[in-house]
Amino acid sequence: MEKKYPFLILFLSLFASFLLLTACSDSNAKSEETMAGKKEEGLYEKEKKEMNDEIGEMEPLQLTSYSEEIGVTMNEPSYKEFAANGQVTVDGEIEQHSELKSDYAWIKVRAREEGPAGNQLEYYTPIKDGKFKQEIHFFNGEGEYSVSVQLPSKDRENYFYDTASFTVHNVNPDIMRDVTLTPFGQEAALSLSSESSYIKGNEIFPLKGEAANLTDEDTIMLRLKKDSKNWTHAIPVKNGEFSYEVPLFFGKGIHELEVLVPDEDRENYYQTATTLIIDNESGRVMSPIEYADKYRERGVTLESPHFGGEKSDGVYSIKGSIDPKAEFGPETTHIYITTKKGEDEALDVIPVDDFTFEDSFYLRFGPGTYEVTLSVPEIKEENSDYFRFFGFAKFEVESTGEDKRDLLPSRGVQSDAQEIKEQAKTVTAGQTSDRDKAKAIYDYVAKNVSYDVEKYENDDFNWDDSALKTLETRTGVCQDYAYLAIALLRASDIEARFVEGRAGGIFPGRHAWVEANLDGEWVALDPTWGSGYLKDGRFVPAFNEDYFDPDMNEFKKTHTRTGVSY
Repeated sequence: MEKKYPFLILFLSLFASFLLLTACSDSNAKSEETMAGKKEEGLYEKEKKEMNDEIGEMEPLQLTSYSEEIGVTMNEPSYKEFAANGQVTVDGEIEQHSELKSDYAWIKVRAREEGPAGNQLEYYTPIKDGKFKQEIHFFNGEGEYSVSVQLPSKDRENYFYDTASFTVHNVNPDIMRDVTLTPFGQEAALSLSSESSYIKGNEIFPLKGEAANLTDEDTIMLRLKKDSKNWTHAIPVKNGEFSYEVPLFFGKGIHELEVLVPDEDRENYYQTATTLIIDNESGRVMSPIEYADKYRERGVTLESPHFGGEKSDGVYSIKGSIDPKAEFGPETTHIYITTKKGEDEALDVIPVDDFTFEDSFYLRFGPGTYEVTLSVPEIKEENSDYFRFFGFAKFEVESTGEDKRDLLPSRGVQSDAQEIKEQAKTVTAGQTSDRDKAKAIYDYVAKNVSYDVEKYENDDFNWDDSALKTLETRTGVCQDYAYLAIALLRASDIEARFVEGRAGGIFPGRHAWVEANLDGEWVALDPTWGSGYLKDGRFVPAFNEDYFDPDMNEFKKTHTRTGVSY
């Protein structure tokens, strides 16, 4: 057997040697890295010793009279002024801790000079069984810092007395700004994924953390500040966790992000839990989204967009969710979207499915700046022929899209739906001119849709009334005739618009009809009046052609146009 496989044995031997060599090389690399780290650390330790030698004879740490009153012993530090290599431990004991009005020691760190991470940082250190201990790092790296330790009063709530103060000369240049929590943050059991509260950012900061003592009914408030500019926003807590991509709205430079948690003793009030300093490296300035009270009241979470001012090619998407436990959460079946450019305004509706919404809408009025408002519907029990809605978020969008206001699908007009396209193709088969196609569509709608008297009398209007619904039910009121006719016209590449107005004899009522662009001329079509009439509370089908491109002098005797709806 040995003579049969000499090459294999040699190969395995070489392969094993290679593995051994590779492992040794990796070990050497790690060893060199460790040695380099120790060498650097040793360098700072040497500088620390030299600095302490310069200070000379060190004066012992002095305690205040209040320290004597409550029996304070400071284990660390031992001196009033000394050098440190990146960190210092504050360690103490309080004999009369049971008499104190708070369970936290308040430690304040001040840098002598302003740095990228500010010039101060505060620690609230828990006092447990009379003991407190805090590791302190230095947020601006190398430099001089003053540290004061304050302990709670025995007589007054939220009042602290000086206990000890000392000066530290930090020789280590590494910037380390600890994530510190206020008592409110600690009571919420808040923790962040970031190990430092000084972070480099680029347009977006991914905030992520836990708040173990908060419930799904709670929210966390964010407050972003830069100079005189500020922005606030509430984000949800789910299973004790939270996350949000925070836009660094205000361009290049330091943004201060304050994270606030609910105050258990005050309704709709928040207290600071921690503060982060984010150095934004991007010069891009973004527009904050304006949130209204309805955002929180109705349990909305807007996942996208996070900021306004984005550019679009004429189509824009939103994404979010509704809290099922919020007021009217289960009843919120849709979201309204209002897009406004100058004097032009359009309304779109997108559904909420399983408490989530995600859809796109058109910026239909051509290139320019649009004001977009997102709204939740009013929830009411009685029927009505109008809908009220309440804005919860507002932002701007820059569009480069074309002005196709009378060709694009719109609210109630699903001209891009396959059923509509197929029906339009069938109805206009054999017709070549736009006018003949429009006449065929007018005839089809007027002949095939019956007037819904019950809907009219009972004000049984719904947010999802539409061309598709009318095509399926073959019944409706004036708006439904118009929806279907416009959808078929647009699906046939004919510009068409929804006209609002009043119609009738002595007492005209609200009415809707259609205008189509035929050979460069806007022509009126009223398929509702062309379908028949009402007699004794019943609809009588009686098709007529009088309301396809009618004589406008005669038409205006019964119809008053008030505007166009998009």
